Amino acid sequence: MQTATKHWDTYQDEAVTEYTIENDNGVKLAILSWGATLHKLMVPTDKGDKNLVLSYHKMADYLDNPFYVCMGIGRTGGRITRGTFDLGGETVHVDANEGQNTLHGGPHGFNTVNWVGDLDTTDPEKARIILTHTFKSTDDSFPGDLTAKMIYSLDNHDRVTLTFEATSTALTLFNPTLHVYFNVGDDQLIAGQTLQINSQEHLDLDGEKLPTGKMVANVGTPYDFADGQNLGKAIRGLQDIPEKGFDDVYHVVPGTDDTIAKLSDPQSNRAVTIKSKRNGLVVFTANSFTSDMKLTVGAGQPYMGIALEAQGLPDSQNFPAFGDVKLAPGETAHDEIIYDITY
Repeated sequence: MQTATKHWDTYQDEAVTEYTIENDNGVKLAILSWGATLHKLMVPTDKGDKNLVLSYHKMADYLDNPFYVCMGIGRTGGRITRGTFDLGGETVHVDANEGQNTLHGGPHGFNTVNWVGDLDTTDPEKARIILTHTFKSTDDSFPGDLTAKMIYSLDNHDRVTLTFEATSTALTLFNPTLHVYFNVGDDQLIAGQTLQINSQEHLDLDGEKLPTGKMVANVGTPYDFADGQNLGKAIRGLQDIPEKGFDDVYHVVPGTDDTIAKLSDPQSNRAVTIKSKRNGLVVFTANSFTSDMKLTVGAGQPYMGIALEAQGLPDSQNFPAFGDVKLAPGETAHDEIIYDITY
């Protein structure tokens, strides 16, 4: 188990640090301090290392588009309708950043700050990158000052564990995620890859991609990934909708080992299995990526990656049946996403 820290870039006059862990199998995990961004997840191949996630060359490129590529998301993942919800008997308004709605924690969310990082190498079988930041209510408009941690670990079983921890000075919301985009194959696009999701239904969304509170059955439609489905076929089945691909929220039921989804590539035999105890998975097939995106693998284009964001169902504070994401003062929130890598 090896670790390294280096200056990666400067953004808004702040130094952006890259923290790297390499396990005994040659798998490498690289995290950037700005946005707690998953910059690289490298696996060895006979042609050299392969990055399983999309990334950029510069920090500005991560932030000069609306796609949150591999960045930390919080306090809440997904959209809050009109930036308004009831909390503790009071109506709360938070800052909007997508029309009248609040997306991914709003304009001052987890992706917008430079986190303080530290490396923990006390365990010989795994190493951890611990990122910490306090989000002041006066900055991000959510109730309470939230001290948050995003802790990435890599072990010798090729397992990446992302732990979210938080405490707040007042009753608030906490439903974080990682907006990670995977491409586990060698092709430029994800069309040849297979996705399986432990889900029988997805959220009904309106024209602003806001939940209506209803669910739509997946069976018999391109949305059905219960038994695994080729992504190219599934995307072709959605060419008659405006998105021409997936931008959807699945209601998932974690398996006995907390598995909620698996993305695999039949050609390379690479795969990532996603494990979470929460009930939501956002699936976005990069339908609206544009050619001015300067990704490390080339210019942006639709379907070059798939975002798989494990979280509680979004806007649950307005739809209590979706779950409870409230965090009381003095309590510590703890959520976890595990990415099991095979190659």
